[in-house]
Amino acid sequence: MTLAQASFSFAIADTPLGIWPDLAPGESGRHTGDVLPFRDNEVPPVTRVVDITRPTMTVHLAPRPCGSSVVILPGGGFSKVVPDKEGTEAADWLNQLGVTAFVLSYRTTEGGDAPGWHKPLQDAQRAMSLVRSQADRWPINPDQIGLIGFSAGGQVAARLLSGSGGLAYERVDAVDDVSCRPNFAMLVYPWNLYDANAQRLVNGVKVTDQYPPTFLVHTDDDRSSSLGTVLLYAGLKSRGIASELHVFGNGGHGYGLRPVEGSQISSWTDHAAHWLGTQGLINR
Repeated sequence: MTLAQASFSFAIADTPLGIWPDLAPGESGRHTGDVLPFRDNEVPPVTRVVDITRPTMTVHLAPRPCGSSVVILPGGGFSKVVPDKEGTEAADWLNQLGVTAFVLSYRTTEGGDAPGWHKPLQDAQRAMSLVRSQADRWPINPDQIGLIGFSAGGQVAARLLSGSGGLAYERVDAVDDVSCRPNFAMLVYPWNLYDANAQRLVNGVKVTDQYPPTFLVHTDDDRSSSLGTVLLYAGLKSRGIASELHVFGNGGHGYGLRPVEGSQISSWTDHAAHWLGTQGLINR
């Protein structure tokens, strides 16, 4: 099958796009998920989607594109996905910088023998290859495609970055022959990267020479230790890979781009925009 034969009819903005031509690996259904009731104490509200067996993504085109693009992996602890607070809100910010964004609602898991990150990793790899294979449909440069992960999505991103480029699933079509490796990455409070007992990164996460330039954000008071993020930075630094690390004193976890009272954590996007500029990924 050629790439042209494997192409998909893409829609724009809020219309979800399937990333697999048929069932996702190991699935027997095509359910895009159920939205949980909003929590009364969250203003503005936060969307949480569960029971996803058909992963989709939405495309958010920059009004004045610079050529760069990003696949966004929201958080949610693998049992759910948060597509707005850690997805479309980041897409809106990136669009303002000229970056086209693709928000991925990857498959969620409850129980089972496979680790929670396994299906999201498959979906993330497929999404990266799909976006790159279809780069000519958008004003994007196939050599300037990044990956940003929040919380659990940050762990998935770290696992994708740590791999050698091999797929976590059997080849489906010609899309899978296209590289799923990001050209740059941003990890925002990546979840559970640190093994406290062994005092090292968890199994499956390691820094190699194949890592791209990476921007890292965490807080000192995050219940998911910032030590994993710091160890990633140390590995990047020791290999001479362009990177930037910000550990704020407070702000907790799960803030996305939203302000947190008494914290300066929401300023991380200013630092990230500056970093993207220094890497030649946006117009400064």
